[in-house]
Amino acid sequence: MGRRFYVAGFLFGLIAVIMGAFATHGLKPVLTPASLDSFETGVRFQMYHSLLFILLGTMKPLSQRLSNWVFLLLLGGILLFSGSIYLLATNSLTGFDFTTIALITPLGGSLLIGCWALLLISFVKLKKK
Repeated sequence: MGRRFYVAGFLFGLIAVIMGAFATHGLKPVLTPASLDSFETGVRFQMYHSLLFILLGTMKPLSQRLSNWVFLLLLGGILLFSGSIYLLATNSLTGFDFTTIALITPLGGSLLIGCWALLLISFVKLKKK
């Protein structure tokens, strides 16, 4: 699946490490334990899916159509799921009420679930060689 999967995986992995360090060193003193835990959930899920991007980059290419769907579902899922969690967890530090976008989190999670399901179905359908 190649280069774009590697680039996305490495980029999201880099951002996950930065966000994790930011949470530990910058946000820990100003967030509640529950908000910090929520933020760390966003980091963890972002890292898991960064690793999935990289793993998919090493695999033999699937059809171009499947590759595009998987890429878009992962990209959108990470941005919406982890991104909304970061915003919601730091809501108390901003002047904007991010709880108005709270429904974006399950939408992002649904995109990630859809990606995993699509991969499962496509690999179950593969013919043994």
